[in-house]
Amino acid sequence: MENLRFKRVLLKLSGEALAGPKGFGIDPDTVIAFCKEIVEAASLGVELAMVIGGGNIFRGMSASASGMDRASADYMGMLATVMNAVAVQDALEKMGLSTRVLSAITMQEVCEPYIRRRAIRHLEKGRVVICAAGTGNPYFTTDTAAALRAMELKSQVIIKGTKVNGIYDKDPKKYDDAVMFNKLTYMEVLEKQLRVMDTTAVSLAMDNNMPIVVFNMFVPGNLKLVVTGDRARTIVE
Repeated sequence: MENLRFKRVLLKLSGEALAGPKGFGIDPDTVIAFCKEIVEAASLGVELAMVIGGGNIFRGMSASASGMDRASADYMGMLATVMNAVAVQDALEKMGLSTRVLSAITMQEVCEPYIRRRAIRHLEKGRVVICAAGTGNPYFTTDTAAALRAMELKSQVIIKGTKVNGIYDKDPKKYDDAVMFNKLTYMEVLEKQLRVMDTTAVSLAMDNNMPIVVFNMFVPGNLKLVVTGDRARTIVE
């Protein structure tokens, strides 16, 4: 077994990541590719919790900007995260990994309610815990939910899977001269307005000394590199 830098982690994935090249909905091939990475990390002995966004199905802030009530739009976004969580659960269990979906909104026919002590017990038993429905409250993003769950579950780090290798000074997909940071402080992220996570999530992580690692989830083997402490990422601490 490899030496682990992080024993218990909170993995944050955007909903858009699950859409793959289609850009909308759930792309089965992309989900399978991600789940293979998760299975590989779990095989090393990592205790892994996840928070998945819902932007591939419904984005509350966009709907709110179009005139929908913000609270109603956010609740719809939370339901979208449950759909994504169940899709990831199905793929992981077909690969032989034991999982539990815990939702901040009670829907007992589909998943368990989120209870902190129960979630920790699942992690201790080697199950992947997929936290769905954000915080259960409107006006809070799934980034903030990830920071909150990381603290509650006593994770050592928040690792955010993205489509790029880390945090850049500007969008590397638009600018060839974009520079990647190897390490940043929380205040640098806030002051430079680097949009890796929303300001509430970064502030919550800063107040509780929770490191954030940003890496490219689309490169096979990268998740293993992160949990074993090798490079292939930007770290905020």
